[in-house]
Amino acid sequence: MPSRVYLDWNATTPLRPEARAAMLAAWDLIGNPSSVHAEGREARRLVEDARAALAVAVGGVPRNVIFTSAGTEANALALSPGLRGPSGGPVERLLVSAVEHASVLAGGRFTADRVGQIRVTRSGVIDLGDLEAQLRDGPPALVSVMAANNETGALQPVAEAARIVHGAGGLLHVDAIQALGKIAFNINEVGADLATFSAHKIGGPKGIGALVVAEGLTGLEPLLRGGGQELSRRAGTENVAGIAGFGAAVKAALQALPEDTERMATLRDHLENGIRSIAGATVFSLEVKRLPNTVLFTAPGLKAETAVIGFDLEGVAVSSGSACSSGKVQPSHVLSAMGYDPVVAQGAVRLSLGWSTEPEDINRALEAWRKLSNTLLRA
Repeated sequence: MPSRVYLDWNATTPLRPEARAAMLAAWDLIGNPSSVHAEGREARRLVEDARAALAVAVGGVPRNVIFTSAGTEANALALSPGLRGPSGGPVERLLVSAVEHASVLAGGRFTADRVGQIRVTRSGVIDLGDLEAQLRDGPPALVSVMAANNETGALQPVAEAARIVHGAGGLLHVDAIQALGKIAFNINEVGADLATFSAHKIGGPKGIGALVVAEGLTGLEPLLRGGGQELSRRAGTENVAGIAGFGAAVKAALQALPEDTERMATLRDHLENGIRSIAGATVFSLEVKRLPNTVLFTAPGLKAETAVIGFDLEGVAVSSGSACSSGKVQPSHVLSAMGYDPVVAQGAVRLSLGWSTEPEDINRALEAWRKLSNTLLRA
């Protein structure tokens, strides 16, 4: 029986060998990283090495890297009223793009009446004109725009958004969870004041994320209070093994980035060309720059849940959108925000690739789609 094909890398990735080795070594340590004895200092060294690795990867400063339990917690921590930049007043409201992850759409610690949404185009890219208009009236705002969409793969004009936001006296948060390890991302180059990341999207362990803040940012209120861990910005004993795995995954991803990006883009193009040739399928966000590994498609009459099950029975793991929404029979909020009919938005299937995806995996997925289209879309 042929091995299964895994094409759901945007949901989670296999653990990299480097991350596994780092975690096994960390689990053998006794010390608490807050202890001053030798055992504690050794645990602290692993945490600080990982902190430095992530800072180097994204252009941050190690002391401004805050480890959290996940990307969701990192987003909730970032979305904090009262944040101040080096030369601005405290933010009093939150503006988020309509295609953000659910953890950003929830608004963090802003009350619902202080949260607004920014429109996106038919291609799934933020409407910069609408952003400017919303910033023109009202108090300073924290704006949250993801670097890359988890469903369509569309890259957002983050640097342009940063110039607009900063010109209006606001701050910019970037959810870069899907970007890290797939494209180059530097908080200084894009002008992000805060950026969030997650280990399990780049070959690290599940259950560890990070918030990186720019120099000079103040007013960040901790979600968890208690001890003085993470420079008093996130209480609780650090997950040393998870953090060590995160750091090792970051180093491995950064080293392989140029080659992996090019290889995945080639495989993605082959995959989506094959998909489009079958059953009148449509691939979303083709008109804009996208992640090199992501294809979101639909076809007339396609039901995503049925298609995902069909792919699974053919030995191919795919998804119907964000893993955080799996099990819920509802249209994609991303496609709805892009202006697509709910029937279309409920019929989208996502395939996402990774560093170990091979050409044969793509061929297996295309063969599965040919078989499924004959069955699922039969008149």
